[in-house]
Amino acid sequence: MKNLITKLKEIWSIPELRTRILITLGFLAVYRFGNFVVLPGVDADKIVASDNSLLGMLDMFTGGAFFQASVFALGIMPYISASIIVQLLGFAVPYFQRLQKEGETGQRRMNQITRFITIAITIVQGSAYLNYLKYSFTGVIVPDMPETMFWFANIIILTSGTVFCMWLGERITDRGVGNGISLLITAGIIAILPTAFVSEFNLKLDGASGGLLAFIGEMVLFFGVVMGSVALVQAVRKIPVQYAKHMIGKDQLQNQESLPIKLNAAGVMPIIFAQALMFVPGAIAGGFSGDGAPTGFLAELSNYKSLPYNIVFFLLVVVFTYVYTALIVNPKQYADHLQRQNAFIPGVKRGEDTIEYIDKVTTLVTFPGSIALGFIAILPGVAAALLTNNDNFALFYGGTSLLILVAVVLDTLQQIEGHLLMRRYDGLIKSGKVRGRSNIENENEEYVDEVK
Repeated sequence: MKNLITKLKEIWSIPELRTRILITLGFLAVYRFGNFVVLPGVDADKIVASDNSLLGMLDMFTGGAFFQASVFALGIMPYISASIIVQLLGFAVPYFQRLQKEGETGQRRMNQITRFITIAITIVQGSAYLNYLKYSFTGVIVPDMPETMFWFANIIILTSGTVFCMWLGERITDRGVGNGISLLITAGIIAILPTAFVSEFNLKLDGASGGLLAFIGEMVLFFGVVMGSVALVQAVRKIPVQYAKHMIGKDQLQNQESLPIKLNAAGVMPIIFAQALMFVPGAIAGGFSGDGAPTGFLAELSNYKSLPYNIVFFLLVVVFTYVYTALIVNPKQYADHLQRQNAFIPGVKRGEDTIEYIDKVTTLVTFPGSIALGFIAILPGVAAALLTNNDNFALFYGGTSLLILVAVVLDTLQQIEGHLLMRRYDGLIKSGKVRGRSNIENENEEYVDEVK
């Protein structure tokens, strides 16, 4: 605890870092305020949270704004979808591949394309969201408002809300601490977390759910899952790399470094892709059934607590982990980079042998990473089926929400640590005995005295 207080004092003592943190908190406060501004013509009290796991996840990522019918109801998710589309186009379309190689100019162009796609997706999703409000809840739309005005105004407001969230995220990235887009999602997840914990605590103390000891046991298991997620995010396999020998004076030196291969290079993308695919059976079954509800085996595949759902979901996560890792980890690029740096892997020939070796190591490392990622992905279903009846609490036991939370927190802490490290180096430079500095400082002080 003493070390934590000391670290906080050290962070607060650096003016630039303090300003960045305050700017980040200020933008996040604006984002949270927007989650409570209700769309015009909507009675948010008539909206009831749905049991649909997809809608529940959207509500979690938006910090409860989805079921509050706020101006930020769609949040930053359309921008995330657009970013994924542009990233996938970069793997398949030559035009986007050329933009990726053009450096800052190409990246600026890709950002513009991402923004345009975001607006298009938001318009489509905004229309679907208004349809959902109109046909799912009786009396949610105020009758005094003309229908044409309701649709036109709210689609513009929802689109503007998403664009404003995108702008907030970019400003946090430029002037704050951490990745702004990720922090907005994390802020929404953290906003739901206390409510989920409190409701689970009350449920366990109800008398028929295990009592206080059961809640403590769940917290211990939750802590273990968080630690496992941290290990999965940070774990790397280091390939030793040696650089060509060079002479310094009469000494011959050879630098040794390592090439890190992440255990989970794909991040949360395999879970997102697999989860999107798991909603297909329910949609197909709903189209063929009279009441829109899936039946039989398709109903099992639509229930995230069922055994068939979790088996298929686990296998899909493993497969998508290999696919996405193959897309983002290019052994040829690693080999070319080593060759340009005049470096090599000990015991491995340059060229094709290096490419095959890196590809083999990546494949071997990805296997335990995909198994661990698949296990974390199905933990919400396992927790909901075996531990608790509180779905909101079960969603935090793993899956996309927990991995995003862990990854963003670790990334933000690393950036703060980087600022502290730079400050220490700056302090060492100012306090060290650098030849000529004392004379320059004395001359400056004498000049200031003469001016005064």
